[in-house]
Amino acid sequence: MQVKITEKITLNVEVSGHGPAMLLLHGNGEDHHIFDTIAEKLQQHFTLYAVDSREHGSSTKTGITFNYEDMAEDIHLLINQLGLKEVNIVGFSDGGIIAILLGIRQEAYLNKIASLSPNLSPKDWKKKPLQYLEQKYKETKDPAFYLMLNEPNIDPEALKKIQIPSLITAGENDLFYRSMYRTIENQIPDATLKIIKGHDHSSYIIDTDLLYNDFIQFFEDEKSK
Repeated sequence: MQVKITEKITLNVEVSGHGPAMLLLHGNGEDHHIFDTIAEKLQQHFTLYAVDSREHGSSTKTGITFNYEDMAEDIHLLINQLGLKEVNIVGFSDGGIIAILLGIRQEAYLNKIASLSPNLSPKDWKKKPLQYLEQKYKETKDPAFYLMLNEPNIDPEALKKIQIPSLITAGENDLFYRSMYRTIENQIPDATLKIIKGHDHSSYIIDTDLLYNDFIQFFEDEKSK
């Protein structure tokens, strides 16, 4: 369905399943279909809201520069418009950054978040993928590449404001330095960090249900609330 959240922005949302609300937020250059495989299982436990971010999928495309704060506000407006409460968020990469930003904002509707392979700063990129990103932006001037080269800029101290259970994951061979993930784990009061052995930035997420059992254990464990 198409949900108009502002005069200029409409988000495409696919709703499925039954149970507590869970938003699925994809990464840069993707759409909600990256979660199709795991969604088939998760929808047995949750009402899933698989969202295409602005400038992605079937959501509004303006072609202009955008930032993570804009994207986080989009999701905030979407949740309010849908009237959702006790919301769980699963966000990958850009989506993981959005989940962290909403957690820092201490939005009352949040229940738990899973932030998969996020970063806090452009400085977190390893050298080779950063060079690739710089070259791609030079060639294309794509606002999506510009975004990743200049944002996010999250102060690690701000992570202490996240007062809900938070699952943080990263691939063993991720695009970002491991030390950054340790920082996130240490700064969020109720954080669990899981490093996925043998996987890169996205191979444990896109078109796979590898994290299904982890999600069920994390989101359905009442003791962690």
